[in-house]
Amino acid sequence: MLIRSHTGASASPLEPLAHGGDLAAARQMFPDAPEPFIDLSTGINPHPYPVPELSSALFERLPDRAHVRRLAAVAAQCYGAPSAGHVLPAPGTQILLPQVAMLVPPGRAAILRTTYAEHRRAALLAGHTVTEVSRADQLRAADLAIVVNPNNPDGRIVDRTMLLEIADEVRPRGGLLIVDESFADVAPPGASLAGDTGRGNIVVLRSFGKFYGLAGLRLGFALAAPSVIERLDAMLGPWAVAGPALFIGERALADSAWRLQTLTRLTEEAARLDGMLANTGLDVVGGTSLYRLTRSSGAKQLFAQLGRAGILVRRFSEEPTWLRWGLPRSENEWRRLADALPGRK
Repeated sequence: MLIRSHTGASASPLEPLAHGGDLAAARQMFPDAPEPFIDLSTGINPHPYPVPELSSALFERLPDRAHVRRLAAVAAQCYGAPSAGHVLPAPGTQILLPQVAMLVPPGRAAILRTTYAEHRRAALLAGHTVTEVSRADQLRAADLAIVVNPNNPDGRIVDRTMLLEIADEVRPRGGLLIVDESFADVAPPGASLAGDTGRGNIVVLRSFGKFYGLAGLRLGFALAAPSVIERLDAMLGPWAVAGPALFIGERALADSAWRLQTLTRLTEEAARLDGMLANTGLDVVGGTSLYRLTRSSGAKQLFAQLGRAGILVRRFSEEPTWLRWGLPRSENEWRRLADALPGRK
């Protein structure tokens, strides 16, 4: 059984794509692996934000529109958007992908590869023809230009100046630049285009669940000009984000102390993982502090070796020498990973 890469192209836009975190598939592939399985196949922070005590009213009543506006204001401040009017909370960034792709009439979509394949599927669903390009400057001819920044899985960052030039290039023909900043919480300062969304033809997507380690909460944000936010809001309809997600999101995004501590912790743990992988002889070729990417001629064999030890990492059908590694969540998981890796140099 093959766990397909989420960066592989789908045969049909209606065909679901495989993603990280599919432990059921891993258990089928490695039925004799020890439990519990260690899931290193996602880029989600293994040290989640502590969930506060929740009032039962959050589950009993429809979400309050005023609470949505409060969360938008906190998110604008956290992410650097011009105002709360430039922010739309949503039930995860995933649901926004086809909505954003439909903001421009069907035309030419170009995606900077190799990256998250759901963007391709969303563009196809919106009626665009899709091309995957290898250089950022090749996005200039598109009606819908899509960049994941930092990129998943290699952590590539496209310079902000280049992205703004692309936005300017596509604007005269009504084009749109989508910048998926799902991992921008751990990007270098100044990389985000959140502050530039007032230009009108830039949509920035921000994930909450990845950095805050609460992927199951299903919370994300679109950052764009207010007129674009109004269109997306109408597409989503009322009560799109659940009350508990609004409450936890507002609390977490305002917690700057936790954010700074977590950035330091993730940086230290990514360096620890780099050292462990390098000592094993693996070539660490990129990533962010939430995930690392290695290249090895023996990636297929190593994936299987880890799987038999009850450890799941990400492999890539179109890049068979790549493996992506998330961070272990405990010292026990670090020890199990060290024991499962081949003999060190």
